[in-house]
Amino acid sequence: PATRAIPSKRKFKHISSTLQLHSLHWLKIKERINYKIISLTYSALQSGKPNYLRDLITLQSTRSTRSGSLITLSRPPASKLKISNRSFYYMAPVLWNSLPAHLRQPAPPSSDNSGQNNTLALSRNKFLSQLKTYLFKFSHPP
Repeated sequence: PATRAIPSKRKFKHISSTLQLHSLHWLKIKERINYKIISLTYSALQSGKPNYLRDLITLQSTRSTRSGSLITLSRPPASKLKISNRSFYYMAPVLWNSLPAHLRQPAPPSSDNSGQNNTLALSRNKFLSQLKTYLFKFSHPP
């Protein structure tokens, strides 16, 4: 006989009320997709890899505004095709530019003159942790 993961529930009882995604700290589907796109964008910006994704995103030139010091991506023109507007090429800049400022801060200029001034201030683990917390607020508003 198969063992049951949740022994207190009946076999055909709907499980969503039991799981309570909020208490498990799980993101809903839309936020999980956004999390994946933003994490791939972070990797492409930070390390330049994978190359095929890095080639799809373009950094916007800095402006003399409050947000001018943030890493911002150029948005491609919107297409009339709905599927094109859901591609990584289009969605990565839209999602990235909607992030709060503390997630898009560039690293301070290094003294070794490596020329990598477009890297982000947050490490990968810290960025992903703060990103999940940010997206969790949309999945489960207070």
